[in-house]
Amino acid sequence: MRIAALYDIHGNLPALEAVLEDVRRAGVDRIVIGGDVIPGPMPRETFDRLMDLGTPAEFIRGNCEVAVLAAMAGDDPGRMPEQASEVVRWTAETLDPVHGRLMASWPRTLRLEADGLGDVLFCHGTPRDENELLTRLTPEAAVLPAFDPIDAQLVVCGHTHMQFDRTIGKVRVVNAGSVGMPFGEPGAYWLLLGPGVDLRRTTYNLQEAAARVSKTRYPRSQEFASRSVLHPPSEAEMLGLFTRGTPEGGGAGAAG
Repeated sequence: MRIAALYDIHGNLPALEAVLEDVRRAGVDRIVIGGDVIPGPMPRETFDRLMDLGTPAEFIRGNCEVAVLAAMAGDDPGRMPEQASEVVRWTAETLDPVHGRLMASWPRTLRLEADGLGDVLFCHGTPRDENELLTRLTPEAAVLPAFDPIDAQLVVCGHTHMQFDRTIGKVRVVNAGSVGMPFGEPGAYWLLLGPGVDLRRTTYNLQEAAARVSKTRYPRSQEFASRSVLHPPSEAEMLGLFTRGTPEGGGAGAAG
């Protein structure tokens, strides 16, 4: 089975639309949506598109779904910067209960068989915590307990919005990158599995996408258009922030 893994879309519908065109051309058998579909500038439209993929799809829950679900229930979405709290609250108010029920049904992890790769475990941050930060520079000792018990040949994660391919203990770990809120070169990042591991970047019309984002009612639409579409922060900048332990932004700042 050939699998496309799409992570951290963050309501960036133009980026998702472009990636889905590449996914269609790749002829995959299954799509995995790896969490953090939201928050972002076009949450309802992004959900609608994902519910009509035309290809069998599986979803897992990211840290941002957890936060938005808490806000929809009137609970504390967790400790995060005020800018992240603002967009989480806005997203919770924008979505319908049916969206909440969908997100609540998504598991934290998922296992599938991929051609040439065997058993693949999909998670958001790490297998033990959707909020855990993992980059190509994270010391192995810090995360080895999260991967030591895993009996899959490959683990696919996201959350830190930067692609990598590394080994932790005996497990190959690949980050799919971010479709809608990348760190590094502009574009939409995703992963194709089977028979190998193919880290992909889809280019799309950034100016047009930024214009669409700017016209939304998203509280931080101009910032998103600039920092997530046109001029994303560099990998070096974000790796430095993560290394210093900067608090996560729940999809609006450091990690989603």
